[in-house]
This record gives sequence, structure tokens and C-alpha cells, in this order.
Amino acid sequence: MASSVVTPEDVLESLMNDGTIDSIRLKIINQLKANEVLKNNTITMVEQSKVLNTPGAEKLTKRELFDSLRRELETPALEKASKAVWELILDNNGLGKEISEIVEKIYCRLSGIEHPLPLPQPDTITHPEKGEKVDKVKEGEASKSSTRKRGFGEMSMQGGAEAAADGTTDPPPVTLDDDTLSEMNTNQ
Repeated sequence: MASSVVTPEDVLESLMNDGTIDSIRLKIINQLKANEVLKNNTITMVEQSKVLNTPGAEKLTKRELFDSLRRELETPALEKASKAVWELILDNNGLGKEISEIVEKIYCRLSGIEHPLPLPQPDTITHPEKGEKVDKVKEGEASKSSTRKRGFGEMSMQGGAEAAADGTTDPPPVTLDDDTLSEMNTNQ
């Protein structure tokens, strides 16, 4: 039986090799280009630039003017752009959520863990006699949920209780047998 622990470097390497990092980078760049607040802020910084508002600036060559503007505005402009990028990455509803889901999917694939599916949302119906909304569970759904495999998120949640019992906080290493490893290699 072979043992394999998936490291963050393994996940990152997979994301780099399959083009996901490039795709995310392109999405970030496109969202930054579309960010009107960032554009307007940059325009205001240039308009209020000491370099442009200094007497004699019109006599500078384009290269001298550009170099002077870069020295003056590069750091504050990059700080604002960096802040906007982090807001995109950490957004729990937009790109940040997408990044988290992609990373979890890759981790699960590399670990040989079944990727957790979103939990089904119960249908709500209005009770005919009382007029109240009632959750409707589809027939057989309750029995399926008790026999399905646990997802990564569920195991992580349960890991807290197990950690308290044995005194450790580190998750147990993932071990894979030779059959699972060979199956993973053929699926890639």
C-alpha cells in the first residue's frame, strides 16, 4: 500500500499545468480593466500629478515625462490595483468563490477523494390546508443521503471533533493503494 500526501505545491503545479492559473489571471485582468472606480482613480492621480502640473513639463520629451510619471505614480497606482485584485480573490460570491471551488476540486482529484456535490435544496410547497410553506423531501432522498460518501467539506467539519479526541489538529495523511494510484494516473 503506497502513501501519498497532497501538498499545496502539488495543487498549484496541477493548476499551472492545466492552464487554470492563466485563465484566472485573465479573468482578474479583465475585471480590473472593467473596474470604473480604479480607472477614475488612476485618471485623477495623473491629472493631479506634480510632474504634469510643474511649470516646464510641456518641454520634457515623452520619454522623460513618462519616466517621471512612473516614478511618481507607480507605487500608489499599483497599491490600489493590488487592493482591487485581493478584493476580487477574496470575494465569496464571485471570482473568489470560483477559485476556492477550483482548488477544492483539484485537491479532491489529486487526493482520490470524491468531490463533494452541493447539497440538494429541499423543495418548498405550500401546505394546502394551512397555507404554510413546508419542505418537501423527495421519495428515497433521505435513504440516499445516509449511504452516500462523505465529501471533503463534511470530513473537515467532523475532523474538529476527532482532533479534540486525540489531541492533534493536523488532518490524518491521505493514503492510497496501488489500484487507486494507477486509476488516477490513467484518468489524467
